[in-house]
Amino acid sequence: MHPRCKFCISLAAFLAAPFLVAASPPGDEGLLRVRVAEARRTSMAEDVVFSGDIQAQAQVNVSFRTNGKVAKRLVEVGDHVAADQVIAELEPLTQRANLDNARAAVSSAEAQLTQAKLTFERQKQLLGGGFTTRSTYDNAEQDLRTAQASVESTKAALGTTQEQLSYTELRAGVPGIVTRRDFEVGQVVQSGQTVLVLAQDGPRDAVFNVYEALTARPPGNKVVEVSLQADPSVKTVGTVREISPTVDASSGTVRVKIGLESTPPAMSLGSVVVGRGTFVPRDVVVLPWSALYRYENEPAVWVYDPAKRTVAVRKVAIDRYGPNVITLKSGIEQGEHVVVAGIQFLRPGQTVAAIELGETPLQGAAVTGERR
Repeated sequence: MHPRCKFCISLAAFLAAPFLVAASPPGDEGLLRVRVAEARRTSMAEDVVFSGDIQAQAQVNVSFRTNGKVAKRLVEVGDHVAADQVIAELEPLTQRANLDNARAAVSSAEAQLTQAKLTFERQKQLLGGGFTTRSTYDNAEQDLRTAQASVESTKAALGTTQEQLSYTELRAGVPGIVTRRDFEVGQVVQSGQTVLVLAQDGPRDAVFNVYEALTARPPGNKVVEVSLQADPSVKTVGTVREISPTVDASSGTVRVKIGLESTPPAMSLGSVVVGRGTFVPRDVVVLPWSALYRYENEPAVWVYDPAKRTVAVRKVAIDRYGPNVITLKSGIEQGEHVVVAGIQFLRPGQTVAAIELGETPLQGAAVTGERR
């Protein structure tokens, strides 16, 4: 029989025990009979289970670097692209016209430079023979330098227009998978407007939305086992990489990203996965729900004094409420006796006939807490 099934049978027997008929000890026929259990500290390690999906650790927003009208779209959502792959093109009419103008300006500047060089050389020869003035020679030299600067300027402008023409081709920039597309052929886009979103190749995250209280007490070693929901045999492990500093207003949950050590091929982007983490074991007192009592609007239990054979109510601090049990952080110490059946008939200081249950299946052994 499976160990968990044995535990459930033992638990059912323990919870049903208060309703069993037991003989009263001699001389206790007139006293109220109650069942008591000795409190024992139990090491409890709670598991938490939550579902999420696989996402890329880095996403890139891709946009054109110039304005224009989309002429071609070469990818679809789900396609894998290389870093230097062209994924869309703009109509390049304006950029090509600017390029032609820039090339013409370079040709004109080079022609002026040639003329300035000839003039300068002629004035240089005339000055050596004493047939021209120093002022005319200086002007020719100045015109030469201006023509040289004009050529450099127009070549720089040509380089800029060539670069602007290259901007009409949209390249991915990084290898990855297209996860979103926000444009169509014929649409006019602006420089810097996001048109594609790429999930960059590389490490993957398992992303979960968890209840806020869990982030205040994360698993002990921050290691989470992640398995594929469709095929639980596909497993990997990861560590907590990022916890959102804000709570989602619509769901009231916090987003937690688990960085996976390795990503099995079956865990593709968007795959639904199940994460499982274990908290650090802690010592608690485990009692059945039947022991819980309300006193002055606070949780309490009835404590039995074997020496005086009387009962007293005591407030306790609850660590966690389970489906069939409660765990106590404080209020009850090791070895004390707690009433687990018959509390509805008790009053402080009342003498009772106690029936010991001995060690229960909920005490004295490691207990796995409820799974969420």
